[in-house]
Amino acid sequence: MRLLTLGGTEFVGRAVTDAALKRGWEVTVFHRGRHAPPPGVTALTGDRTTGAPGLAALAEDGREWDLVVDTWSGAPAAVRDAARLLSGRAGHFSYVSSRSVYAYPAAAGLDEDGPLVAGASPDDGDVPYDRAKRGGELAALDAFGDRALLARAGLIIGPGENIGRLPWWLNRIARGGPVIAPGVPGTELQYIDARDLAGWLLDAAARGLHGAYNTVSRPGHATMGELLAACVAATGSDAELRWTDADILRAAGAEPWSDLPIWLPPGELYDTLHRGGHTKAHAAGLRCRPVGETVADTWSWLRALGGTAPWRPDRPAVGLAPELEAKLLAL
Repeated sequence: MRLLTLGGTEFVGRAVTDAALKRGWEVTVFHRGRHAPPPGVTALTGDRTTGAPGLAALAEDGREWDLVVDTWSGAPAAVRDAARLLSGRAGHFSYVSSRSVYAYPAAAGLDEDGPLVAGASPDDGDVPYDRAKRGGELAALDAFGDRALLARAGLIIGPGENIGRLPWWLNRIARGGPVIAPGVPGTELQYIDARDLAGWLLDAAARGLHGAYNTVSRPGHATMGELLAACVAATGSDAELRWTDADILRAAGAEPWSDLPIWLPPGELYDTLHRGGHTKAHAAGLRCRPVGETVADTWSWLRALGGTAPWRPDRPAVGLAPELEAKLLAL
């Protein structure tokens, strides 16, 4: 198979590229040159945010591909321009979208037929994430029709994460001592390891699957308690998890998801992010590895980097501030 990854040097794009290389596929990476491309790929450089001029290297390259994978999360013009350029040169287009495209609040168990947000126009500039992702979906469908696959992921974690959620928990727990653990240990989580998402994308494209799929684990694939216990085990830390009621956390000013990454208390947002429908993708072969493996591999990757994970500058920093943690531990 001949794969073109639009991106391909960070997190999900890198996981896709690595998975394809392991399969012996011929891989081309089109990226902005901010990070070194993986060994073994053909690299093309350009900036999609500048429109057609930034796609010159891609336009001038005469090759064709069996599959394109696009992870773009900004204004949908970048998806539109690349998809139009490639529609006659690629057999299949997989767009890594998001379950954020469903109208909020998304009911627990909502499947791919649920109501959607309005997609941003490709000509819009700075738009909210949910509308940008839906706009990207529409652009992919417009260019590729039933040759387009929309992978609506939720929370994505694993080695290479450049958002900082699981890396924050690992680094904090590695420091040891008492650690604020939010809510109750049995809170069920829904997520996907980037490597499981990447493998499924390649399998699905090779089979010619198209349309929308919620690419997430089943709800409760792991619990918050199992995730944090896996962090303790992976780091070998003496950390003491102090489970703290959600009302106490909120009263002290600690915000779910941002201050305490991954965790959400029960409610509409929890149902939207941790209880999405998953059966279609699993029936199509999606398999999710145990949480302990994801956590251990992420810790190994972090240690190789000296503990400092890469961070996307377009995303806010996450994690509980030390002074707020001290305030909570003193309660």
